[in-house]
Amino acid sequence: MRFFRRTAQIIVAMLALLSLVACALHFTNSTAEPLPPKDAGTHRVATHNVHYIWLNRATGAWSVGDWQARAPAMDAAFKVIDADIVAFQEMESFAGGNSDRVNLARSYLLENNPDYAAAAVGDWRDFPSTQPIFYRTDRYRLVDQGWFFFSDTPDVIYSRTFDGSFPAFASWARFATRADGTEFVVMNVHYEYKSASNRLQSAALTAERIAPFRAAGLPVLLLGDLNARTGSETMGVLEGAGLAFLDVDGATYHFDRGINLFGAIDHIGLSGGAAARAGPFTLQRKFAGDWPSDHYPVVADIALPE
Repeated sequence: MRFFRRTAQIIVAMLALLSLVACALHFTNSTAEPLPPKDAGTHRVATHNVHYIWLNRATGAWSVGDWQARAPAMDAAFKVIDADIVAFQEMESFAGGNSDRVNLARSYLLENNPDYAAAAVGDWRDFPSTQPIFYRTDRYRLVDQGWFFFSDTPDVIYSRTFDGSFPAFASWARFATRADGTEFVVMNVHYEYKSASNRLQSAALTAERIAPFRAAGLPVLLLGDLNARTGSETMGVLEGAGLAFLDVDGATYHFDRGINLFGAIDHIGLSGGAAARAGPFTLQRKFAGDWPSDHYPVVADIALPE
């Protein structure tokens, strides 16, 4: 009896310690910094992983019913950010296979924000369209767009990752400003969360693919969910390719509960003379009374080289 009592006491003590550690981590990785007005003369960019929707589920987590409840929050977040360019990850209505004929989140946001268009989209049989890049049509003209998969066969659409896990890819768009024709590239990435090897090989492939843009003198803005924290080897590979990452404050993934246990995994990297004038800002808050997704948006005001 004494043994069981002692064991119970140890378990309670360990749970209490874990709770204290979790509270300390949450406090450390939380930020209440408000999003200021857009810095004049800059380009406000954002990245936001919005989690896929299970198209064949009516209720439950990430179902169609859940999306319908979250939709106002996602639109409210989009409007609060007030960005010129937003790179989305996991903007997918998944029903099995690769079809993108129905994309609830993308259609909803475009319908409710007519000043924007989506780049890095097309016929799903030729262009993977679940990582769109929204942009203000009055500020930019789309020059070109493309994609590549984090795979040994990167130009084969929907090819699996280096270790055979689910397909993951980068989308990109080349824009020209309407004001003076300055061109730049937005690279939108989402690296796999389980495999460090996949992340490293994906980063190396990304570095290879941005090299021609940099050689042509084009600024590259890399936005996305790297599933890697500041100081990681993954980010080091990209830094070695000429990208400078902004210091994102606090957690960007929150377990869909507002729980901030570790540092940012969503990032903004710049090259070619592009520089941050304000931010980055991590919007750790609900919108319209709900969480838009299990990631927070990350925002920064960027100046392009003259």
